[in-house]
Amino acid sequence: MPNRPPILQLEDVRYRWPGRTSFGLNVPMLSVSAGETVLLLGESGSGKSTLLSLICGTTLATSGRVCVGDHDIAQLSAGKRDQFRAEQIGLIFQQFNLLPFASVQDNILLPLEFAPKRRKCVFNSEVEATRLCRDLGLPEGVMTSRAGSLSVGQQQRVAAARALIGTPPLITADEPTSSLDAATQATFLELLFAQSRAHGTAILMVSHDARLSSQFDRVIHMADIALTERGTL
Repeated sequence: MPNRPPILQLEDVRYRWPGRTSFGLNVPMLSVSAGETVLLLGESGSGKSTLLSLICGTTLATSGRVCVGDHDIAQLSAGKRDQFRAEQIGLIFQQFNLLPFASVQDNILLPLEFAPKRRKCVFNSEVEATRLCRDLGLPEGVMTSRAGSLSVGQQQRVAAARALIGTPPLITADEPTSSLDAATQATFLELLFAQSRAHGTAILMVSHDARLSSQFDRVIHMADIALTERGTL
């Protein structure tokens, strides 16, 4: 995107599974600008989830640089990587990873417990959580409901609100629409992108579904940026 600095940069990144030196992932270059929405397309086994784990610092590259903002993740200790991830990256998991017996409000506010800088961006956390729920199309009064009692589509939106609260500069999403029908997918992405535009948050979403392509600023194919051994990642 013109005139916007990169929020994510990968340079000459290589990863090899321990004990499997002939198999791995090689990404010469990948960049995402601040506020950009990017769809990363690839078949199962193409390394999409491995790449997300490298970006989030839950897995470290064998070599190369993974930078979020101005920080090279490999230069941080394990504890500082956890803190950095909590502050800088909102995560939307494929299975949402909500606490089923906790309330919607408690699920949304959970990241702020581990991210004091992100927490300072929220003047009133309960008001902000309520606003996100409303803007993401959740019903009034949902804040006190148990997360596990909601429909799949509603749980997905709670997971998005949890990722968005405190306006982290980057959102990563791992196949979050895979269990939804086309109409619900489109509605969810429209709502998610509205929040991205409002707060300048970049979104990197991985999927195997090329039908989503038209809704993103840019589409990247794993086959164009990464070299892998099929079926090993």
